[in-house]
Amino acid sequence: MNRFEQLKDLVSSLEGDFVKFYEKENSAAGTRVRKGMQDLKNIAQEIRKEVQDSKNSAE
Repeated sequence: MNRFEQLKDLVSSLEGDFVKFYEKENSAAGTRVRKGMQDLKNIAQEIRKEVQDSKNSAE
């Protein structure tokens, strides 16, 4: 469950940068959004691997 909390925290921390980028057209915020989305992708991939490994070991 720790990874899920990590995902939620990361998404909520990016909210301000999304607003700055899309509404105020702040390009630096766009860079932070891109980095955050890459981190999200990596965490999601780790979760997918953990779930798959857990499923495979249970069978």
